[in-house]
Amino acid sequence: MSKITEYIDKELEQMNRSIIATPNEDYLLQFTEANKGTNDYLLMQMAKNYGYKIALLNVQDEIEKLKKLQS
Repeated sequence: MSKITEYIDKELEQMNRSIIATPNEDYLLQFTEANKGTNDYLLMQMAKNYGYKIALLNVQDEIEKLKKLQS
């Protein structure tokens, strides 16, 4: 289980170090208010859901790798 925790920590650290750092929810809300767009909130929610899906897929892949190593 510690390997999974280490993997998740490493992935989260990389998200903050990327060229475009992953914003937090407060920043995204400020952006939608400043932009005064009609669909910004929907797009923000879609982006968060997509990011969550990617994170889950990465964790799933890592778990599968660990299962293969233990077999």
